[in-house]
Amino acid sequence: MPSQLANAIRFLSADAIQKANSGHPGAPMGMAEMAEVLWTKFLRHNPANPKFYNRDRFILSNGHASMLLYSLLHLTGYNLSIEDLKNFRQLHSKTPGHPEYGYTDGVETTTGPLGQGIANAVGMALAEKILAAEFNKDGLNIVDHYTYVFMGDGCLMEGVSHEACSLAGTLGLGKLIVLYDDNNISIDGKVDGWFTENIPQRFESYGWHVVPNVNGHDTAAIQTAIEAARAETGKPSIICCKTLIGKGSANKEGSHKTHGAPLGADEIEATRKHLGWAYPAFEIPQEIYAAWSAKEQGAKLEAEWNGLFAQYQAKYPAEAAEFVRRMEHRLPENFDAYIQTALQEVCAKAETIATRKASQNSIEILAKELPELVGGSADLTPSNLTDWSNSVSVTRDKGGNYIHYGVREFGMGAIMNGLALHGGVKPFGATFLMFSEYQRNALRMAALMKINPVFVFTHDSIGLGEDGPTHQPVEQTATLRLIPNMDVWRPCDTAESLVAWAEAAKAEDHPSCLIFSRQNLKFQARNEQQLNDIKRGGYVISEAQGNAQAVIMATGSEVELALEAQKALAAQNIAVRVVSMPSTNVFDRQDTAYQATVLPEGLPRIAVEAGHADGWYKYVGLNGAVVGINRFGESAPAELLFKEFGFTVDNVVDTVKSVL
Repeated sequence: MPSQLANAIRFLSADAIQKANSGHPGAPMGMAEMAEVLWTKFLRHNPANPKFYNRDRFILSNGHASMLLYSLLHLTGYNLSIEDLKNFRQLHSKTPGHPEYGYTDGVETTTGPLGQGIANAVGMALAEKILAAEFNKDGLNIVDHYTYVFMGDGCLMEGVSHEACSLAGTLGLGKLIVLYDDNNISIDGKVDGWFTENIPQRFESYGWHVVPNVNGHDTAAIQTAIEAARAETGKPSIICCKTLIGKGSANKEGSHKTHGAPLGADEIEATRKHLGWAYPAFEIPQEIYAAWSAKEQGAKLEAEWNGLFAQYQAKYPAEAAEFVRRMEHRLPENFDAYIQTALQEVCAKAETIATRKASQNSIEILAKELPELVGGSADLTPSNLTDWSNSVSVTRDKGGNYIHYGVREFGMGAIMNGLALHGGVKPFGATFLMFSEYQRNALRMAALMKINPVFVFTHDSIGLGEDGPTHQPVEQTATLRLIPNMDVWRPCDTAESLVAWAEAAKAEDHPSCLIFSRQNLKFQARNEQQLNDIKRGGYVISEAQGNAQAVIMATGSEVELALEAQKALAAQNIAVRVVSMPSTNVFDRQDTAYQATVLPEGLPRIAVEAGHADGWYKYVGLNGAVVGINRFGESAPAELLFKEFGFTVDNVVDTVKSVL
């Protein structure tokens, strides 16, 4: 007979799902013993302070099992009441259908898109490794915690789990422990027809420590397996728990019918009798609450750590202050002044270089002031130019501040999210803009969670040249701008590149995409006001000589083209204003008065960007025009492609004339 502690999870989950008439009871019921053992015997956390720095992280990668997590948070003493459980899946509740970061104390990441939770967890374990290597000294291990993950068959079928778990094995993340809910069931039924790989062998090949064939309903066996995993410090561990989906259900145990639908009132009552649970819906006896409560132990754990940190602080005051600053997500006090000085130096150099190189120069500047910066690239470091003079590669044997992700774009994005969620580091990672497609859902999840990783994309247009349409982005910049709560920057030169980087570093509640060119772009001179206005997303980079008859807007490599067209039009007595729009997202947040000073009503508008045109019509209107690209590229030298696709002075001039 299952323990009453595990049954408390089963019935809280089944009753909440029944009340909502929506949800997934099978996984919470099947993983109840796994949760009981981990949360009562191993997990170090403090319900009174969900942000306790040295807490263990728990990730429910199979996020559809959210009632398992909500039940655990409620039972162990977090700020999650029975009323909150009764409001499962209701509007504005603290118990949404899938766990959402920021909604509920104790939820470490938003999960639901399968596979990303385990990838986030790899990022958290990686952050622990990096911070421990930097801050722990003389036995004063102020960074010393585990990352635990529950995941199911669906997570393992998703490709991102391969990417992330492969890298975790290579880097030897010994404090990452995964409990795999091996119930042989997914939505369509028994997985034998579509998922037959040998999971233990797969993870052994990754370099993981594997504990196979554990009875996932035997608490003693689960405890022994977790102890074995914790004893292996040089490898991440996976514990393969054989379970029954819907365990305990009187008539539906083991059936895929428990996966995504309420059990039904009759089945829940039958299950109460079957398991000897004598309590009505949402009633938990006090002795079970007492057995689950983590408040006293959590307070003790945090007090012990505070004592350790006090010793550390006395011996290493500078390091202690730096650790707290980073974990509190605070920038250095002089950051803005530092950037202003650096920007003046960049302008004095007035370099004509590719913005990917301008990005590298900006990273060099930021890294001197932000030691929390942790960079990386998906096997494109020499092309993305994302390393810097003091970057140190993270390896199995040591920490560092640069991660070689390999050709794992999606994994990189999701791992970066985990790094950001853990805290103490500021992650960025790079690939070609075209391959933002591979990591798209990780970008969306960062925006959804209101976290602040920096996604760097180079080789931003047909300017890539000979690699051809498979590598030439067309619609990518436009669609990235459509992601809510995402700031997209496409700078035109070294000055805009540094401002874009600085704004991304300052961001607190949103991620940023920084988009850079392969080809050289000319530095544009600006006055002090123009420099200050870059951070507003759009500004007048060159005023019309005389009364303006039109406005040309441009981004990135096309700003230079717009300025050349302005001169050609002036020679024909047509005065136009040129607006640089490095971030439409940021410009759209400015007040209407400022927007009107940049884009005055009544003047025809023309947008010029080597990307999909549709997004620009909200600025140019039906009477304006866009010089853009609405078809795939070609393989040829970049200068020929720009001519082929109409990115010439003559075409921009003719386009302006067409709207006058």
